Amino acid sequence: MDLEFDLGRGPQSFGHRFLIGLQQSPVLGDHDKKLLSTLRPAGVVLFRANFLANAPYDEWLASHAKLLADVRDYIGRDEVLICIDHEGGGVLRPPAPITPFAYAREWPAQAGAVGRAMGVELRHLGFNVNFAPVLDVNSNPANPVIGPRSFGTTPEAVAAPARHFLDAMQAEGVLGCPKHFPGHGDTGVDSHYSLPVIDVDPDTFRKREIEAFRTFTDARTRLFMTAHIVVSQVDPGIPATMSRVILNDILRGELGYKGVVVTDDLGMAAISSKLDQPETTQRIVNAGADLLCMCAYWADTSRILRMIDFMQAGLKDGTLKEETFRTSHERVAALLADAPRHDVKRLGEQTYEQHAALAPLRPRAPVPANATGAAKI
Repeated sequence: MDLEFDLGRGPQSFGHRFLIGLQQSPVLGDHDKKLLSTLRPAGVVLFRANFLANAPYDEWLASHAKLLADVRDYIGRDEVLICIDHEGGGVLRPPAPITPFAYAREWPAQAGAVGRAMGVELRHLGFNVNFAPVLDVNSNPANPVIGPRSFGTTPEAVAAPARHFLDAMQAEGVLGCPKHFPGHGDTGVDSHYSLPVIDVDPDTFRKREIEAFRTFTDARTRLFMTAHIVVSQVDPGIPATMSRVILNDILRGELGYKGVVVTDDLGMAAISSKLDQPETTQRIVNAGADLLCMCAYWADTSRILRMIDFMQAGLKDGTLKEETFRTSHERVAALLADAPRHDVKRLGEQTYEQHAALAPLRPRAPVPANATGAAKI
């Protein structure tokens, strides 16, 4: 695999640190082609607009296969993370006949069966990473961003079904990515639009939020996703995505996690306004994030080039250390080497019928021709 550690190769030296959301089209456009070939990122993230909506199954499937082939061609590497948010409920990207399971709150008892079904369907769509399960404990009834996406209102109610879901999905060849560390469930603000703050004492924070994540920090979990939230009594004023206390000291040190850390979408309003400040990118790197996620749904992905400038400046003035990049490079390279590759294949109607009988479904609303889909990550 051509992923050598060399900080002297320009943008490609840093490109593998990114997951890129494509422009809102089922066809790879000039902007994406240029960015993919310039950066050669670790992978891409697809949203609803990247599928040929309102087309027959065979037609949109052929379009999807072409899109993934083009992505690999322009990255110039077979080892690519093909990522999606596929939780159920409103967080559902592919068109019919992909099974529209309800939100996780509706099927904790069937979590293993749903995880297997999602794994089968995503594998046949060529995906090898799903940003799920949600491990946030829905402890705040007024939470506007988690709610029914969570399995429950206590760490115990969340952890058991999430484990069944993750193990079953990964057994089908799709890597999971538990989220949103260190726990988004007690917020009253949606981080897609502003920066939430959790103001609980450290003991409550560990016993409630952190506890749900604790058993997922073993070798079976290859990726963890961060939350754009401030835990004011743990690291005041610093979003978790930028917090060395939360990502390095707690996640890696206290919990012993050794896998890849991926940020939630940096284009979200909770953090995007800070991206023009060099210290934001540098803090994210120093905190311990390995993959920086920037999706076109929320932001201009060309901003990645400025972030790379900030990384280079940090290396030059000593704010960032080469060893930090080397360690992260090794984690990402290992993940890319191990991530399975799946061809896009058609599934039969009988399989979808069987999956639909497993758990509650969410009725599919008609998809407008210009729909971009719910963009929660």
